[in-house]
Amino acid sequence: MNRKTTLAAIGGYQPFLFCIGMYFVALFFSIFICSAVFYAFYPKKAIAKEGQTSHKTASMAPGGSRMLLTVTK
Repeated sequence: MNRKTTLAAIGGYQPFLFCIGMYFVALFFSIFICSAVFYAFYPKKAIAKEGQTSHKTASMAPGGSRMLLTVTK
């Protein structure tokens, strides 16, 4: 009987390949999270200007309850 041992050699690399894969997954998510936090503190100027001019909010209290209205042009 002849055995093929090519797949058995790959099994020895499984922990190493798993660590490499998890490193790249963590790197991808850390870049995504850091960029989201950065743009939360420093938004792009075009988006910030658009948000300031097109929306107006007002607080009204009919019947003693609070309501928030957003008015757009």
